[in-house]
Amino acid sequence: MKTEHTGLEEYGFRNLARINWNLPTPALYEQIIMRKEAILSHLGPVVARTGHHTGRSPNDKFVVDEPTTTGDVYWSKDNKKFTEAQFDKLFSKMASYLQTKEVFVQECYAGADANTRLKVRVITETAWHSLFARNMFITERDQEVLKDFTPDFTVVNCPRFHAIPEEDGTNSETFIIVNFKRKIVIIGGTSYAGEIKKSIFTVMNYLLPKHGVMSMHCSANIGEEGDTAVFFGLSGTGKTTLSTDPERYLIGDDEHGWNNDGVFNIEGGCYAKVINLSKEAEPDIYECTRKFGTILENVAVDMTSRAIDLDDNSLTENTRASYPLSQLPKIVESGKGSHPDNVIFLTYDAFGVLPPVSKLSIPQAMYHFISGYTARVAGTEKGVTEPKAVFSTCFGAPFMVWHPSVYAKLLGDKVKEKNVQCWLVNTGLTGGPYGVGKRFSIKYTRAIIKAILTGELNKTEFKTDPVFGFGIPQFIPGVPAEVLDPSFGWSSRQAYDDMLKNLASKFAENFKKFEEGMDPEITKGGPNL
Repeated sequence: MKTEHTGLEEYGFRNLARINWNLPTPALYEQIIMRKEAILSHLGPVVARTGHHTGRSPNDKFVVDEPTTTGDVYWSKDNKKFTEAQFDKLFSKMASYLQTKEVFVQECYAGADANTRLKVRVITETAWHSLFARNMFITERDQEVLKDFTPDFTVVNCPRFHAIPEEDGTNSETFIIVNFKRKIVIIGGTSYAGEIKKSIFTVMNYLLPKHGVMSMHCSANIGEEGDTAVFFGLSGTGKTTLSTDPERYLIGDDEHGWNNDGVFNIEGGCYAKVINLSKEAEPDIYECTRKFGTILENVAVDMTSRAIDLDDNSLTENTRASYPLSQLPKIVESGKGSHPDNVIFLTYDAFGVLPPVSKLSIPQAMYHFISGYTARVAGTEKGVTEPKAVFSTCFGAPFMVWHPSVYAKLLGDKVKEKNVQCWLVNTGLTGGPYGVGKRFSIKYTRAIIKAILTGELNKTEFKTDPVFGFGIPQFIPGVPAEVLDPSFGWSSRQAYDDMLKNLASKFAENFKKFEEGMDPEITKGGPNL
């Protein structure tokens, strides 16, 4: 039986001052303000600070190496080994740390599909992280169900508990450690709330493929005719902007599964980047930054008026808003959609050579999915002064547990079975590289997305790119022909060709690390060098 002092003994948590079970949003607000964990801003959001960790800490993430899963895990810089003995010792220290402290518990679900959903218990030492969990996962509102809630996986989040690297085997005082055998994630030394949701996404990325379900770091929406679209893309490519479309219904903006029935959201909320957010460009997300229940992370606020400033990046470029999906006007309440008609890979090509849209064959779709390409430019990453190619496996390398080919084959099989159209959309530069080229107009990008979703783009003729091999459309309503030609605007055709081949070589170099044991069909989708 759960009481304000009992119910967590199975973890070894004893002598807790108080356990706050499944507090609703208003009660969590009271605790947040009373405990001075965050401040209340104009119109109702709470504004929290995360200290020196304003983003994820990928170098501090580990997976416990134990017999039941060690053969499944793709051990890499994103899945670093941690021993069972190290985990048990650190977890014991964390349990000792929590003695005499008050904790907050949220019991919720990851996954809108009832057959594959994960029952998740999130234990935090702060009220605002408990509100984050309530926002981001799917809440259970039936108190009778909560009485007998038995979690499949537990997250223990203690930002103020720090590891001692020399003793604990961590890389720093910060740690995010997944233990599939004990079904526990422990997080310490960081207040960045995104670690909570991404740790469970990592768990789902391991469990879902075991059942033949594709796990995806993507957004998804549905049109008025019931057609589903899936959008993959790294930060800065426009994934959230393009999927939160006022003409369509949002399934979710970040994490999904694809099973035999269709696409389903893994989450119950959104975690949107809000730096320079404007009311005109993204009205729905903008309104959520002005609503009760929203958490604003590292957003600047005037302490006199309590008005927020979304253009202020003095703390970080990675300012965030966490809010439940129910705050948006057009959502799919079930969190589920049909099999997608279109899969769209978004990229920001700072080299200025990729066309605004390309049609991909199935091998090309699997290859580009594994590659997960975008580019960083000056100002987005410290020390970057010229374009830098960035490859994130499956558009979410830090959260993938299996070898990338496992996810790519799942995607390829589903695309083939359901006759899904796959597209590469470049929201980056045209007419030259960074410093010379200009970014594609959002008006043209929206016209391209519309042509994809209405099926109009399938009716046009395509020419084959000689290097990458994908199809480049010759006509799109509302988009000038010269915009569709990526070489247009370059001062020299030779310079364009050289840069295109240079980018293709970066793809090939990145792909080398996956080649061992790779399905030949996927390799066939790469550029022709």
